[in-house]
Amino acid sequence: MSNVIDVQIWSDVQCPWCYIGKRKFEAAVEQFRAEGGEVSVTYRSFELAPDTPVDFEGTPIDYLSERKGISPEQAQQMVDRVSQIAASVGLNYHYDRIHQTNTVLAHELLHFAKQHDKQAELKERLLRAYFTEGRHIGRADQLSDLAAEVGLDREAAASALADHTFLPDVKADMAQAVAYGIQGVPFFVIDAKYGISGAQESASFLAALHQAADEGRKPAASTARHTGSHA
Repeated sequence: MSNVIDVQIWSDVQCPWCYIGKRKFEAAVEQFRAEGGEVSVTYRSFELAPDTPVDFEGTPIDYLSERKGISPEQAQQMVDRVSQIAASVGLNYHYDRIHQTNTVLAHELLHFAKQHDKQAELKERLLRAYFTEGRHIGRADQLSDLAAEVGLDREAAASALADHTFLPDVKADMAQAVAYGIQGVPFFVIDAKYGISGAQESASFLAALHQAADEGRKPAASTARHTGSHA
């Protein structure tokens, strides 16, 4: 396998399925690379709830209940289910610590990190901070701290957030998501030809990588093909 497979991943840092999907995809990439393949990964912005305030007053259970129009008991069942699935891939979700928030600044910071070749590190750090540590990823000061933790310049990160330097990039990602017809995340676009929606099993991701490698660099399709979704 000589071609580098390009993978663009639309996701949100407060999407529980995105973290689960990330782990399953990473397992596929590890196997693919063990076979001699190469993969390049870029994370793209997708705001699941852009209308959420930075300081949401309530718990994640309250949020789910209000947003989905379900009872708190049903929302708790959803949280319990996704937490169990997360545990199966080695992730420990702590919903009792989570600060529901607006994620646009986190997405802006991910574009800043991309410019400095630290996007993968920051993506993982943000997800862990949100789902396991109870960090507030909607606030610029905490985001700047997290940027520094992965080796980025804290002052430069804080300045980029204050000036909204990368907000146009976030909006461009959202516009591309609309063009692809993406309605839920995670959504993986492989070599601009294949779309995989949702936290699929590693075998599905590996099969898609193999197919892309076998077909090489053919002209991209105008839209990505969906194969299932987790919103």
